[in-house]
Amino acid sequence: MRNRIVGIAVLLLATASLAAAENPRLPRSGELGSKPIEITAVRLFADSVRNSVTFEEKVVARQEDVTLYSDRLFAEYSPVSGIIEKIVADGNVRVIQEDREARAPHAEFYNMEQRIVLKGGAEVTQGGNTLTGETATIYLMENRSVVSGQEGSRVKAVILPKGQMEIKGKGGK
Repeated sequence: MRNRIVGIAVLLLATASLAAAENPRLPRSGELGSKPIEITAVRLFADSVRNSVTFEEKVVARQEDVTLYSDRLFAEYSPVSGIIEKIVADGNVRVIQEDREARAPHAEFYNMEQRIVLKGGAEVTQGGNTLTGETATIYLMENRSVVSGQEGSRVKAVILPKGQMEIKGKGGK
């Protein structure tokens, strides 16, 4: 019985490894979050005791194809590896990845999970489609988003047929 369980576990691991190798978008577990993050701002405050860095004014953070803009950004990093583990962004937060854009007053980026949580009234747009709600969670490696409403409120989705773009401005609603 024990040999059978070990055999099944080995088969599952081999299958998972093969699936990861076939999908170039999925990084190996050791690669998640290990890509460099470039951050620019007007001011920087470093605190090596707390393993953190704070950036203020016109903050721009880039990792691969993801760019985050904000008024203020606080980053916590691992003292052992130096990898940024978590970023907290406040004020006019905007996240862009390819044709997807998200906006909110506050965002938290979990680097090792490649997940961004936008809070305080979030809006996610992609290809003319719009999702709005209190909180939006973007799973960067999975190319998916989850939008939640605040207690007692609802989420809103505007989904356009392919080939049509929403017209905003004069005469548009």
